[in-house]
Amino acid sequence: MVRLVMAVKEPWVEYFFVGILQMRCSVVTDVTTGDTVIIDGGAEPQRIIDWVHSFSGKGPDWTNGPRSTEEMHESSIPTRTVVALLNTHAHFDHSGHIPDLKKAYDVDWYLHPDDTYLQTLAQKSALRYGFEVPEPAVADISLQAGKQLTVGSLDFDVHHTPGHTLGGCCLRLLVEDGPDHLFVGDTLFAGSVGRTDLPDTGGDFTVLAHSIHTELWPLAPETIVYPGHGPLTTIGHERETNPFVGDQAGSGVYTIGKYS
Repeated sequence: MVRLVMAVKEPWVEYFFVGILQMRCSVVTDVTTGDTVIIDGGAEPQRIIDWVHSFSGKGPDWTNGPRSTEEMHESSIPTRTVVALLNTHAHFDHSGHIPDLKKAYDVDWYLHPDDTYLQTLAQKSALRYGFEVPEPAVADISLQAGKQLTVGSLDFDVHHTPGHTLGGCCLRLLVEDGPDHLFVGDTLFAGSVGRTDLPDTGGDFTVLAHSIHTELWPLAPETIVYPGHGPLTTIGHERETNPFVGDQAGSGVYTIGKYS
């Protein structure tokens, strides 16, 4: 994929483990403009809103940026403006509370069209775990495989990686100085991959493995991977060691992943 646009120089990334399934919601800010995107805002929307707006409340589980308005001013970072909501896929823990974020920010929500049907099942799926989410959101703009997505001053490469869901995508934040940041949802985990046995999802391990081999393994080894659950990792580490899809996996013993 040829880079045609300017990469961000200093990404400010913070993530929140939210909801009963402890899904990673990532908030990404360009420190030179304040433009901000929320990736996979599936649960605890008020926690995210409060932090982005005023650094109040519980805050993120990890951040490489300021933790107060005073620190922002000291670092000469402009006030943050949320410019888009992005989703890697449409399982309810990743997308269930998008309606609440849309009310707060009135910005476009991006999802791959192959997950449109799955998104309609968000309430039904959440009830299996004994709790409620709002009426499912409808995507404003479709993520397009192989395209560069520009939202505000942030540029992402869109990698369509079906296998966990039909419309699963990995979103690669282009970074000028340093490794790119890859938000993979439940496609890839540290030492694992996304499950392929969930109902109404279109899961298929063979398809998932092919997606990872063709879309992710060619990326730079130092690319930082932000999975939808669990610890961070890198493309190089997973390609070398992942027992499901890594170079040493061969035909593979495992056929479904660890996390949901």
